[in-house]
Amino acid sequence: MTVLELKESLLSACKNVVASRYEKVQQTIADIEESLEDESKSSAGDKHETGRAMLHIDRENAGKQLKEIELLQVLLPRIDIVKTSDYARLGSLVYTNHATFFMSISIGAVTVSKTQYLCVALQAPIGQLISGKKKGDTFSFNGKQYTVTSIK
Repeated sequence: MTVLELKESLLSACKNVVASRYEKVQQTIADIEESLEDESKSSAGDKHETGRAMLHIDRENAGKQLKEIELLQVLLPRIDIVKTSDYARLGSLVYTNHATFFMSISIGAVTVSKTQYLCVALQAPIGQLISGKKKGDTFSFNGKQYTVTSIK
């Protein structure tokens, strides 16, 4: 598998996770809206008001999640997997002595061809440490010392 094919697979995994999260949040919002309609038909006093208030909070939280997912949907097309550079940036595969990182969005571990890659965002704590690093550079995260062995 070429580096470009590997990056395509990892980016595809990122897109699939975001699409799945989007569908789940959309379904959650639809379920909350339906529950709100059902609550409106009931008039059980204080219990009714508490139930409606809780559903409004749930809808607000789901709306926040939806906005975060929409930001990821805007970011994904900006990940340039074709361009290579000698420093870690968005779209880079960063090989270290402990793990291989795909600089993209934070979805955690993804396995491609029986090898595990960690998809991390530039804004994530470890992403901030990796960003801009070159071959031979080191960084420490969670008490572990990492050395960048190559960037593709």
